[in-house]
Amino acid sequence: MPKMRRKGDLPQKVCPVCHRPFAWRKAWAKVWDEVRYCSDRCRAEAKQARRTET
Repeated sequence: MPKMRRKGDLPQKVCPVCHRPFAWRKAWAKVWDEVRYCSDRCRAEAKQARRTET
């Protein structure tokens, strides 16, 4: 059984849209390097912002 970690010990990133820190989730284990946004909402806002820039 793997050793349990505290949430404070998990890796974190900062969302480029809302500028809030978010922690690693088990669902992101295989793609953590590719995760940029903390939520679907932030991802959608970034996508919308890219459309309006063009």
